[in-house]
Amino acid sequence: MSMIRRLNTTSAQFDQELRDLLAYEATQDDSIEQACKTILHAVQHRGDEALLEFTQRFDHVPAQSIADLVISADELQQALNTLPAEQRSALEKAAERVRSYHEKQRASDWSYTEADGTVLGQKITPLDRVGLYVPGGKAAYPSSVLMNAMPAKVAGVKELVMVTPTPKGERNQLVLAAAALAGVDKVYTIGGAQAVAALAYGTQTIQPVDKIVGPGNAYVAEAKRRVFGVVGIDMIAGPSEILIIADGSTPAEWVAMDLFSQAEHDELAQSILLCPDAAYLDAVEAAIANLITTMPREAIIRQSLQDRGALILVRDLDEACNVANHIAAEHLEISTQEPERWAQKIRHAGAIFMGPYSSESLGDYCAGPNHVLPTSRTARFSSPLGVYDFQKRSSLINVSQAGAQTLGPIAATLAKGEGLFAHAASAEYRLKP
Repeated sequence: MSMIRRLNTTSAQFDQELRDLLAYEATQDDSIEQACKTILHAVQHRGDEALLEFTQRFDHVPAQSIADLVISADELQQALNTLPAEQRSALEKAAERVRSYHEKQRASDWSYTEADGTVLGQKITPLDRVGLYVPGGKAAYPSSVLMNAMPAKVAGVKELVMVTPTPKGERNQLVLAAAALAGVDKVYTIGGAQAVAALAYGTQTIQPVDKIVGPGNAYVAEAKRRVFGVVGIDMIAGPSEILIIADGSTPAEWVAMDLFSQAEHDELAQSILLCPDAAYLDAVEAAIANLITTMPREAIIRQSLQDRGALILVRDLDEACNVANHIAAEHLEISTQEPERWAQKIRHAGAIFMGPYSSESLGDYCAGPNHVLPTSRTARFSSPLGVYDFQKRSSLINVSQAGAQTLGPIAATLAKGEGLFAHAASAEYRLKP
């Protein structure tokens, strides 16, 4: 049995085969839904007491007060100061690149004045408080701290509150060091749905936030879904994805390893290669077979490639771009000659990596652009996380007396057409007799 399926766009069944390949529906586990509902309700109504109970039960942390769940700024700085030199240097370089990229996303206020003196414009303001969820324990991701915290800080968020579970008191020093570098203001060692509830509703000790960002397990995702509307959220992310368009000019081993880079996340991750050269697809398939036994996460990679991976033979690179636009992948690598030419044809992708040296892994850690990206085809209408996610826009309207004479009759006519006569009268009151 082949480790990864082979598809061909000339097949009469290709459209259905592609739909089957891309099909992913996050199963709603009734037990998870019920547990989250119970936890959210308890924290909303009992606050600190419930939060402590759940932290003791799920994380086995014997905290007696919320003060026991706070990591001080001194401890964050100490984590940074005691990192091995190589790790600290890498973290600092990555942080600087992420900050520099996101500084270019800052938006500015703008306005214009019409001939009659009416002024219209837009005012940009940052969110006041943002909550950042960071997985804890052994499954800890300092890169996620940087990618979520840096754009928030660049946007001007006044207070950034991080929550991270510490199972049995285990604190990940790289995560704490990343929080120190990113300028996180407060850190609580809480996790799960109870942490999301505390951030959304607030407790006697923890103030509610305006938006919650950051990855988490199924309970965290379900809790975020349920509190959306009370607070903003970044997204409900699906499994990680990589789509590669190749022309055969990149070493097959490089492409195989790039497919592995997403497949190793979990069994539901998706790795797809599009290429017009059948012999090259053979070479990549052979490289996959040769390299997979060297991977520490071999079993996960095998399952991911067997269940959701594919090597797809396309007619040409134009067709590859059309298929890529339909897939709308989280990560798209264009590993071809003249990659910029083909990138011009791409309309839907979370991030586009151009050229053989632009491996997706560089984007995950240190290239600069954000690695929080739309998944499950949502790149058709969504964008990477950025500074704009931590800012909001207010419209500015300053109508002059002369402007009211022009706009009033228009508004009144439309309001009467909608049967809203108070609206019409409000506009007409400003008209000169």
